[in-house]
Amino acid sequence: MTPKKLRLGVLASGGGTNLQSIIDNCQQQTIDAEIAVVICNNPDAGALARAEKAGRPHLCINHRDFKQREDFDRAVVAALQEAGVELVVLAGFMRIISAAFLEAFPQRIINIHPSLLPAFPGLHVQKKALEYGARFSGCTVHFVDGGVDTGPIIIQAVVPVLDGDTEESLSARILQQEHMIYSHAIQLFAEGRVQMNGRRVQIKGAQDNQSALINPPL
Repeated sequence: MTPKKLRLGVLASGGGTNLQSIIDNCQQQTIDAEIAVVICNNPDAGALARAEKAGRPHLCINHRDFKQREDFDRAVVAALQEAGVELVVLAGFMRIISAAFLEAFPQRIINIHPSLLPAFPGLHVQKKALEYGARFSGCTVHFVDGGVDTGPIIIQAVVPVLDGDTEESLSARILQQEHMIYSHAIQLFAEGRVQMNGRRVQIKGAQDNQSALINPPL
């Protein structure tokens, strides 16, 4: 009997590079998941073309067609439920999730953010990190809650900020890590290893990493 795969609903607003990484890992069977549906709120999103090329179900639900955010969210939730989605994956989805959405998928909505949360939530993250003089940046996969990038943290990757970095160069190195840790987080869900303990997310069977990172190095 073929093992059951975790059914993903991926929401995107833009080009969909994180979506492509997930598509690739599903096809290569490096994660025990399948994309049940891709939903975009932007009819021009490159993510729709990526889903079509991969032969995955996809549709556009344009948020501009709805007067209330909650009505848009209910339409998205209905499409996700119809597709039998078990885990909702936000991949560059530029919309704030309402309570109606959160209640439909409690602790089953995850997002990736290009900083080491709780530092630098919101937009223009690498610009903020460079202007602040941060020595490290990175990315974070976290649960979605009612705030902006405030949900419990599942996994993070650390990227050093180099003296010659621009927003573009730092963003590119962080994006490489995003592609790795987002699929890994999905696999942790597929294996049933993600547990909540208050705000702290515990990963069953994970080994502690006691290595320190120092920049500039000693």
